[in-house]
Amino acid sequence: MLGGYGFQGQITAGDGSDKQGKMGAGYNKLRRKKKKQQCKVGRAEEGSSSNRPELATFFLALRDTLIEKPLLYLCDNQLLLQAVTRWIGEGGKATFLGSPDADILAAAIEILRKRIAAGTATFLVKAKAHRGEPANEGADILADKAISDPKVGKEWCQRTNRAVFTWRKPCCEAGKIIHQDRHSTFNNSVRDAIRRGAAENEVQKHEEKLTGVWRQMSTLRRRYLKMV
Repeated sequence: MLGGYGFQGQITAGDGSDKQGKMGAGYNKLRRKKKKQQCKVGRAEEGSSSNRPELATFFLALRDTLIEKPLLYLCDNQLLLQAVTRWIGEGGKATFLGSPDADILAAAIEILRKRIAAGTATFLVKAKAHRGEPANEGADILADKAISDPKVGKEWCQRTNRAVFTWRKPCCEAGKIIHQDRHSTFNNSVRDAIRRGAAENEVQKHEEKLTGVWRQMSTLRRRYLKMV
């Protein structure tokens, strides 16, 4: 952490979790052991990912920190850092177009704008995941528990008007190949599923063609043997 625990301000560690199509977010404030926050993250009908709850956790940390108080935020998600970095020094060029989680990102950027206007420092630090870093591991536990805890509320549930694709993804479980249902708005996973389905369809056509040729050859061979 390179001396991060000595930061003269608020230190918050956050993490997001995506398990079996359900998402949870959680963070804890290091100097206030009893101060923690959790929530379930909605809109899983359009597909789930770890990026959405990670962004939701960051927003929670910003929302629950005074605008005038410097903040050091610890996370283990590189995509979160990239999403925020896009808005640094972009002027009027930055846009939410194409952002899958624009609802949460817009709210987070608005709080960051207020912090910048107030002259308050905000630092985002990448921590290595599952390497025993105490703050990160604690946030990871909170995010996992948020999914299953019935007392934890859900936020960011409003659906968009984007089309939702459904497909069956092959997975290996206990040494066997099984197919699990997946659904999401269009992204790389949907694109790969479409390509895989098209390839499987072509393979099936070739197999049927080869099978037909083999049957025809077998029939001709039997006829020839009868003639001999």
